[in-house]
Amino acid sequence: MWQPQITDGRRIEYYKGTLLSWLENRSIGVVNFFHSRMESIITYWLGTMLLFALAKVAIAANDKTQFASLAAMIFPFLAVTMAPVVAYRIATACFPLRDLASQPSFRLCRYGQWRQLDCLQARKTTAFGPTGFMASLIAGMLLNVPFRTAEFMLAMPAMPASAPAWATTMLAMMTMDVVVLNFFYTVCFVMALRTAPLFPRMLAFTWLLDVMMQLQIAEKVTQTGNLPASVATALHSMLSGNIDKVLISAAIWLPYLILSERVNVTFRHRTRAKPAAIAA
Repeated sequence: MWQPQITDGRRIEYYKGTLLSWLENRSIGVVNFFHSRMESIITYWLGTMLLFALAKVAIAANDKTQFASLAAMIFPFLAVTMAPVVAYRIATACFPLRDLASQPSFRLCRYGQWRQLDCLQARKTTAFGPTGFMASLIAGMLLNVPFRTAEFMLAMPAMPASAPAWATTMLAMMTMDVVVLNFFYTVCFVMALRTAPLFPRMLAFTWLLDVMMQLQIAEKVTQTGNLPASVATALHSMLSGNIDKVLISAAIWLPYLILSERVNVTFRHRTRAKPAAIAA
């Protein structure tokens, strides 16, 4: 009995299509998870972080520690805990789900040949939505919050008012760094998840702010003086590592944010122009 022969090219195309379909379905699952489970994630986050904060203060406190001192010791950890929650509440209020937001009046990203779409045309396009590789970026922005917070919780002890000036300065600067950047990365997460047109600009601003914060920490802490050599070495290594991570993230994702068809359709409401359209 005669059977059709499947060429290697067709077999490769079949496996490629199957893999891409599986990845697309997985990315849709990730996005749907974030849409439906964020309230549960926030609840677990608050409970876990409050336990860690109480443990940090309990280790540092003693029988003579007064209530005002305890409140001052726990405040940095509470601020770090609440920053992403507050950011999520503000961002979800500012960027409603399925909101037909207008495009910015001035276009920063002009690379490539694109055909402009109106809001409804963009939403009807198959490339519209925060799925595909965008889901990886969205998950990475959200995971940046607990990773950065864990580094802070492990590196910074609860400090009484009698701690050296360099120690209190470093705690204040590190707290501000984690609070501010957790806030902005969470805002970026919500903007991407809800397809806000200003998301690419906000993410670029957050990367720049991240680098500036690391430089500011180094400047302020070294200005206090009397910084132990071992602490200075560890601080330099941590801040350099943070800057390297930001630069690597920007190097990976910035080309995608500029060139991706999905990003341009979703956030800029434009699709790649065909040669005939360009010539016309």
